Amino acid sequence: MSFPLLTATAVLPAIGAIATAAVPATKRTAAKWLALLVSVATLVLAIVVLVRFDPDGDRYQLTESHAWIADFGVRYELGVDGIGVALIALTALLIPFIILAGWHDADPQETGSKQWRPTQGYFALILAVEAMVIISFEATDVFLFYIFFEAMLIPMYFLIGGFGDRAHGSYRSAATAAEGDKAAATQRSYAAVKFLLYNLAGGLVMLAAVIGLYVVAGNFSLTEIAEARANGSLEMSTSTERWLFLGFFLAFAVKAPMWPLHTWLPNAMQESTAPVAVLITAVVDKVGTFAMLRFCLQLFPEASKWATPAIMVLAVIGIIYGALLAVGQRDIKRLIAYASISHFGFIIMGIFAMTSQGQSGATLYMVNHGISTAVLLLVAGFLISRRGSRLIADYGGVQKVAPVLAGTFLIGGLATLSLPGLAPFVSEFLVLVGTFTRYPVIGIIATFGIVLAALYTLVLYQRTMTGPLKPELAKMPDLRVREIAVAAPLIVLLVFLGVYPKPVTDIVNPAVEQTMSDVQQKDPQPEVEAAK
Repeated sequence: MSFPLLTATAVLPAIGAIATAAVPATKRTAAKWLALLVSVATLVLAIVVLVRFDPDGDRYQLTESHAWIADFGVRYELGVDGIGVALIALTALLIPFIILAGWHDADPQETGSKQWRPTQGYFALILAVEAMVIISFEATDVFLFYIFFEAMLIPMYFLIGGFGDRAHGSYRSAATAAEGDKAAATQRSYAAVKFLLYNLAGGLVMLAAVIGLYVVAGNFSLTEIAEARANGSLEMSTSTERWLFLGFFLAFAVKAPMWPLHTWLPNAMQESTAPVAVLITAVVDKVGTFAMLRFCLQLFPEASKWATPAIMVLAVIGIIYGALLAVGQRDIKRLIAYASISHFGFIIMGIFAMTSQGQSGATLYMVNHGISTAVLLLVAGFLISRRGSRLIADYGGVQKVAPVLAGTFLIGGLATLSLPGLAPFVSEFLVLVGTFTRYPVIGIIATFGIVLAALYTLVLYQRTMTGPLKPELAKMPDLRVREIAVAAPLIVLLVFLGVYPKPVTDIVNPAVEQTMSDVQQKDPQPEVEAAK
């Protein structure tokens, strides 16, 4: 039997999570190093998966298949296509930086009353989320995917509610520090419960659709069901396909998050530590958009085309809505959260534009958005930890005392607004081109999101980094070695993929072609007047 590489890539962080949680309470530093080493080892396995994957080979590679619940047709089936490989690599790449950036986020702290923050649990939960996300990108059995799609909510709930942001700038109106801590704890609990309820509601609807799919198809194998759909041996009425599609899509739209099912994200990101906020928007939320490509389009091609006009309208609303609300935010992390909602609108728009440029751009956008958001959020976290406040009004003139911090923050912001030469520009350009060829009006409206992105990004930089230096910031330290080690490699990657995206596009393009074939769509041909 060949080595189960995909299983190992998901199991290693799961074992690491258990081992990290088991480290004695007095050995906090050992727990941190163990979690970091496990995440690096997982990255090595992900690189091996990337190297062994052949873009010109079979659609699903490195496959594994074993009987699990045979009586109900449930199998342990794994396989990766180009899109899955790219997102596994993104996940494995970001987790070591998330752990390193959050090195002190769960240390014990005195804030009014003594609070013990279990360091081991914090890093164990991050590794657990990594394991569940990776196996979600690998699963080709619908039921297996559903289990981990839902299970990842549990560690995320505790990361949001139990390890919230220590910056209490938003609660300065409290009479005492203890009241401020209580208000912050209440907001964290609210954000965690809202996150859980929204995603559980979407998951329950999906569960009904998963059961309905089994009743129609008789099994949960993605490859078998898709093959049966393609050769006409699986009979599914139009109304049944549309209802099943809606059940799957609703769950993925909540996870994505897509307007108007997005309202849990600003609360969750605001109340989380910066590394956990990166985990949410750069890693976990990508499962939703990935699943739209893998499951919605492949299992329900006709229903996907039927729903496309409505989804395109919702996506472009999300682009403009998220950007407009980002402009008016006073909280740094809420601003980044609404910016991400706008960016996810671009990703979903690219997926359902039903063009090769749009879907390639959307997949590339998932990768590039993960990197750019990680840079911006993590550096914002470093800034917030120094001042103890998330409020934009509490900053000003930071570049005078912390030029390296200001410079990295600017690069992250410029990547967010898709400046040419940085990675997100290529993906956003492809999405807009792919959309315009089939839906020109929506493509034109979506471009206003770019203008608004420049507005909220540059205004944020101006208010925090330029102008007179506030007296409270006079002794603010610049980035430390550990923090530079977090930001610098991600910035290098942003520049590299900005000028040379070919390594990623070569991997994802064959999978995009297969998806286009699933929905029986071809790129629109330009209209050329006949020569006279």
